[in-house]
Amino acid sequence: MMDVVRRSELIFLYDVKDANPNGDPDENKPRLDVETEINIVTDVRLKRTIRDYLAKFKGKDIWLKEEIEEDGSRKTREKKLEEAGIKNKANAVNLLEKYIDLRLFGATIAGKQPKERKGEEEEIEEVGKTKRKGEKVFTWIGPVQFRFGHSLHKVEPVFIKGTSVLPTQEMKAGGSFTESWIVPYSLICFYGLINENAAKDTKLTEEDINELLDGMWNGTKNLITRSKIGQVPRLLLRVIYNEKNYHIGDLDKEIKLLDINGKEIDKDGRNGKTLRSIDEVKVELSDLVTILKEKSDRIKEVQIEANDKVLFKVDDREYRGKKALIEGLKSIVELKDKIKELNLDK
Repeated sequence: MMDVVRRSELIFLYDVKDANPNGDPDENKPRLDVETEINIVTDVRLKRTIRDYLAKFKGKDIWLKEEIEEDGSRKTREKKLEEAGIKNKANAVNLLEKYIDLRLFGATIAGKQPKERKGEEEEIEEVGKTKRKGEKVFTWIGPVQFRFGHSLHKVEPVFIKGTSVLPTQEMKAGGSFTESWIVPYSLICFYGLINENAAKDTKLTEEDINELLDGMWNGTKNLITRSKIGQVPRLLLRVIYNEKNYHIGDLDKEIKLLDINGKEIDKDGRNGKTLRSIDEVKVELSDLVTILKEKSDRIKEVQIEANDKVLFKVDDREYRGKKALIEGLKSIVELKDKIKELNLDK
């Protein structure tokens, strides 16, 4: 195990079927880039998945979660800070030692001073662009950052109507109507970075990163709600670099989606809107592997987890599932000593 957190790039693929991976706040409609018809999932959604998994399945302390008081109200930030005995940034560091999500994702925590303390000396240690009297603000930049996830193909959201057996007051004679939005299928790709410099500030450890990867893979798989059931992680890849302050960048852009005939989806191949299963596509990694080979002297390790139903393509060869993919990548001279298998699937 490496003790020092190193600059890393992350690629994470998962898919959904007849589900809503991330609804908007207005209609709960699947988020969409209306120009490209690409399905969008926010970084906040992925971080929520990870936080919930680490709290509910691993028993980790999580700062950003809903807590209910005895009277049914939600516990405030001010109350949490008060209970933790946090008065200034010096002892706010105690929060980093306790909460793994603060070490991973950072936070800006602002809390108003209780009324009885308004006359006391201000304890503002670090602020953003605004500074208001009576508040204390602690800011840590997150070492782990994700861009929005994007589907690797076009999608077409579908509006589903249904009925309920329970009538409303206005419709006593029959059940009320239900409405929901879904996407028939979406293969979503997230890209992320781990910043070794910010990791020092939040005291992030390699053990924390292992929990992050576990949360991405198994949190996605175990998010079993009506709108998310059936999410399946398909590929998780972490490229760890030898050098400080260096990464290749945009590795997610090197992945293409092919139809079963080897044509690129939404270009010269099949219309992405008609896809309904991972069995109907190949994940093309040729460009990604080429750039990893070219930069192999700057790469310390490439960690991989993969689902066994996925058909991967690298140049003129195809690999079904994790074992075949790893063996194939290890046969490449430049990468053979750098490929490491993750064992996340439970």
